[in-house]
Amino acid sequence: MGITDLIEEFIKDLFDGSDYIEIQRNELANHFHCVPSQINYVISTRFKPSQGYYVESKRGGGGNIKIRKVNTTKSDYIMHIINNIGKTLTSNDVDILISDFLTYKVVSKSEAKLLKVATSDNVLKLDASIRDEVRARIFKNMLLNIE
Repeated sequence: MGITDLIEEFIKDLFDGSDYIEIQRNELANHFHCVPSQINYVISTRFKPSQGYYVESKRGGGGNIKIRKVNTTKSDYIMHIINNIGKTLTSNDVDILISDFLTYKVVSKSEAKLLKVATSDNVLKLDASIRDEVRARIFKNMLLNIE
């Protein structure tokens, strides 16, 4: 597991049943012996609205960061994700979303596997200029049909 994954897991563990956490960027960077920009990277890539989080970040004073988890029903959560995905979705974005879905028990392992396979680059043998757009449309449509 890389440093990015470790930081992500650490932050997710801070929620511990809560919907809201507040962290100091510099304290977290010191804890992981990394630069504060590494913390910024993790937060900007792993805690996006499309993944069920709202983030407020303040500069100065160690970089206060507030992260709020969208905590609703399964169908509300899925609709939140669909509405925040945007027009394109990379393979890496799909991996992160599926990981979150499994963590929060939004999908079963077999549904996760189908989501991954149907949106993989192996299946989407398309021109790179449209691949991520087609992937987003397929992924959103599949999510609409998960019960």
